[in-house]
Formats: sequence, structure tokens, C-alpha cells
Amino acid sequence: MSHGLNILFFLRTSKIDAATGLAPIYIRLTVGVQRNEISAKRSVGPTRWDSGTGKVKGTKEDARTLNAYLDTLRAKLNKQFTQLLNGDEPVTAELLKNTFLEKVAPTKTLLQLLDYYNMQAEARIGIDFVRATTRHYRVTEGKVRAFLKYQHNRSDLALSQLNHRFATEFEHFLKTEQALDHNTVMGHLKYLKKVANIAVTHDWLDKNPFQNFRCTTREVRREFLTPEELQLLAEKPFTMRRLAEVRDIFIFSCYTGYAYSDVLKLTPDHILTGINGKKWIMTQRNKTDTKSNVPLLPPALAVLRKYAEDPECLAAGRLLPVKSNQKLNAYLKEIADVCGIKKPLTFHIARHTFATTVTLTNGVPIETVSSMLGHKNLRTTQIYAKVVEHKVGEDMDRLEERLNAVSKSGSAARKLEA
Repeated sequence: MSHGLNILFFLRTSKIDAATGLAPIYIRLTVGVQRNEISAKRSVGPTRWDSGTGKVKGTKEDARTLNAYLDTLRAKLNKQFTQLLNGDEPVTAELLKNTFLEKVAPTKTLLQLLDYYNMQAEARIGIDFVRATTRHYRVTEGKVRAFLKYQHNRSDLALSQLNHRFATEFEHFLKTEQALDHNTVMGHLKYLKKVANIAVTHDWLDKNPFQNFRCTTREVRREFLTPEELQLLAEKPFTMRRLAEVRDIFIFSCYTGYAYSDVLKLTPDHILTGINGKKWIMTQRNKTDTKSNVPLLPPALAVLRKYAEDPECLAAGRLLPVKSNQKLNAYLKEIADVCGIKKPLTFHIARHTFATTVTLTNGVPIETVSSMLGHKNLRTTQIYAKVVEHKVGEDMDRLEERLNAVSKSGSAARKLEA
């Protein structure tokens, strides 16, 4: 059974442009009991709109031109609806909208959108993006390509065909076929939601098809070095220069909290005298573009002095001889083996160590730690406070076990004496 098509032109006054006072014209398509809406890509002042006729009031040239344009859209929609009725697929308002949008405008596709945003981000590396972030974006693009091939057996998809189900099926694919953990999957989906918002602002989509998809994250255990492990690492002699350099840079980060991208960009110009008359590093975090000013503790200052006259540092104008992140993490695995540290040592563990072992555990207020880490939100820093509480709980549990063992041993001894 087929249903007729009803077409209504209306103003979306909730989207009035504050600068021009114009409201966008939308088209409501009704097929049976189903409705969908399309932007007419035109705007008009609310006082000039006749809601009864769905047209612009008056006989001026601009009114006649706009009304003629709306009549053309109505005719094209009716023609498209008739063509769909002759097909095998049941005609719905959504189907009419999707097929119509593909015919009346150059079709924007999902991979075109991803590539557009990724190229923009890559062009701004060193300004407000870091290379590691843009690499993550390209990984998401690759996952989308694989999903389209697996799920739809196609190389791309029109933006108009995206919906909530796409997000849920993409999540399922990443978790089952790609075997990715939950938080990694959510990272890919957060990026998809982000670029979909870009499509909305560019008028390539009327609304974000993923806006109701909730990206949840699960708490993960954050590894950090204990005071004993940190001391062992600092005092371990290394005969290989590359390992000694990487160890020194890692120690520097343990006492400053800087991430790899932040350490990489440090120059002598970042060392200034702080309000307390001592040396500070004053900079902006690459990731969040927030202030991250840190007083130089003696271990960090010792590392800087060690490389003050290093030829490689002087030639590059850097404070430290930083390798690529990939090499640095590979060398840290060697260092962990040499030192007998069983934890999966990566450079980011240095940042966790600063937040927990070096500062919070030693009574530095969480607000101060948050400022030094360059966090925009205190809740981000509170993750480390939970780690410290968890560690205290584990230590107290072990203490309780030892006290219970001592108590039982003493009780047994008294029984024997009796």
C-alpha cells in the first residue's frame, strides 16, 4: 500500500541568525505517518514569511526569485517521489530525503569528510595539532574504510545515509572483528561525532546523526613508578649513550610531568625565573593549549645541566636530545629489562609518576598538581588522586595481613608455652 506525499515549507525560527536576523527555510516531508525534514538552503526574515502559503510575502524581485526556487524544489521532490513509487523498495520520508539530497547537491561522502578534516589538522601540525594526534585521526579513517568494506561491501557512503545504527554497528565491528578494547573504540567514535559536527556547520548535514550515541569510557589502571623504582632507574649506570639519554629524559619528565610532545618543543627560552626566585619551565601544553608552568626540582635541573652544552641540543636549539616517540618507547623497554622493572615502561608513565609518586603522594595539593599538568578540568587530575588512594588501600591491606600474621604467631607461641 502506497501513501501520498505532503510537502510543507516552514521557517525554523529557533535558528535565526543573530547577525542578519534571517531564519532558515526548511521542508517537511510527510509520507504516511512518517516525517523528515530538509534544509532548503535559503533564509528569509520572519516578518516576510507567510506560514499559510509556505512562501515569501510580496511581489519584489527577491521574493519572486525565492518563491520560484521553492516551487522548483517542490516539483523535484514530487518527481523523485513518483520515481521511488515505481521501484521495489517501500517509500518512506527518510528514503525520499536521502535520494533527493544525493540528486540536488554534490554528494558529500563520509570518507571525503574524514579526509577533509584530517588534511586540515595535518596542515596545522605545530600550531594547534601534534603529529601523534593526526596519526590517530588517520587510523580512525582506516577503521572506517575497513568497516564499510566488511559491513556494506562498498568503498564509501553518502553523509545522508549515516544514522545512529551506523555508530552502533561500527562499535560492534571494532570490538568483535578488530578486537579493540572499549576505550579505544570510544576514541574512534568520539572522533566520528566530532567530524559529523563539522559537516553540520558546513551545511553538509542538517543534524549530527550520531548525536544520541553515548561515548562512555571505563576507568583503567594507570601505571606509575614507585619511589624505589624511580630511584633505581635514576641511579642505574648505562654505558650505551642512547639508553642513558632516554633514561635522563624520562627522569626529567618524572619530575616535571611533561608529556613527550611538550618535552620535544622545550627550548632555553622556556626557562625563566619564577615568583620564588628559582628556575621554572613556563610553557603551553601542546595537547590542550593550556598554561603548564613547573618549578624545576633538583633532579630535573640536574638533567638540564647535563645537556646544557650537548652539541645535538645546541644545534637543534632544544633543552634535551629527544628522539622520536617510537624510538624512545622502544629504548625504555630495554631500560626496564636492564633495571628489572616489570611494568610496561612507556614515556607517558613518567607523567603518571609525576602526578602520583612525586607530587600527590608527598602532599602537594591536587589544585597545584592540576595546574602544573596543564589540565583544563580538575576532574582529570582526580583520576590520579584515585590512583594514590588505591595504592594506600593496597599498602594498608598488606600491613593488615602482616599484623594478623604476627598476631597469630604470637598467639601460637603463647599456647606452646602454656
